[in-house]
Amino acid sequence: MIIPVRCFTCGKVIGHLHEQYRRRVEEMGEAPKDVMDSLGLKNYCCRRIFVAHVDLIDEIMRYD
Repeated sequence: MIIPVRCFTCGKVIGHLHEQYRRRVEEMGEAPKDVMDSLGLKNYCCRRIFVAHVDLIDEIMRYD
């Protein structure tokens, strides 16, 4: 639902990178691999959080 502040596995702070990642992939059309490399996400545990994240906050807000 919401991107975590830290990686669950290694503890690296990644929460502040999600907005840049989303903007560059969705709006600018860059490849996710290239964006993660440029943002400094080298560990596979951190990369999986960005790749597997599904933004459900809009769906949940309808039932509030």
